[in-house]
Amino acid sequence: MKLERHSKIVELIGKYEIETQEELAWRLREAGFSVTQATVSRDIRELKLTKVSMDSGKQRYTVMQKLDGYSEKYIRILRDGFVSMDRAQNILVIKTVAGMAMAVAASLDAMHLSELVGCIAGDDTIMCAVRTIDDTLTLMEKVKKMITAAR
Repeated sequence: MKLERHSKIVELIGKYEIETQEELAWRLREAGFSVTQATVSRDIRELKLTKVSMDSGKQRYTVMQKLDGYSEKYIRILRDGFVSMDRAQNILVIKTVAGMAMAVAASLDAMHLSELVGCIAGDDTIMCAVRTIDDTLTLMEKVKKMITAAR
């Protein structure tokens, strides 16, 4: 029953712009499933659903996608905060929107990029310690790919 319900949830959020747990529960009940708000909440967590903004300014549920194994959530934070990047030997410096450096640095750390040793973030600047000079170039290409693919 749970697998069928999960499949139906994925189908419903693909078909409709579902904004709330209540709306999802209603759609499930309409489809013949007996659910409570707690069940829907648990299903959302288990399916790793996330909300994305629509052009209208409203939000809707969607299945969290991965790009090259990296969570869409981390890529979205990187994309939203990224301004520019430059390198100095094996140090990658990333400029961000004011106030976003810590979130972007945390996202980079959470991705467990093999080239990256760690990040130090200020308000709008991140200094990334990278293993080698060559790894810095590789990391810059990965970051560029994540930013452009997410747009």
